[in-house]
Amino acid sequence: MIRHIVIWRFQEHADGRTKSENLLRAKSLLEALPDTIPDISMFEVALNIDLTADAADLVLNSEFASLRELTAYQAHPDHQRVVEFLGKVKSEKRVIDYEF
Repeated sequence: MIRHIVIWRFQEHADGRTKSENLLRAKSLLEALPDTIPDISMFEVALNIDLTADAADLVLNSEFASLRELTAYQAHPDHQRVVEFLGKVKSEKRVIDYEF
């Protein structure tokens, strides 16, 4: 199994919306992906509740049966649309993928 974790920090204003609005939109877009991408084994999206300066804003914790499924998910057109939106509103992104 492969665990794929992504964390983002968002800009205060981007793409014509506030940070809060973009966070809610990003969460909604991400949560819709398991409905259209069959390669996902587990998918959890959460907004941060810790308001300290070091905290990130949004996290994706997901699992895939293998690197092949993770790669298929990343190439899927629905995922690419979410990536495009996140590219406009994020200020920082970190990713880790590992086997377990």
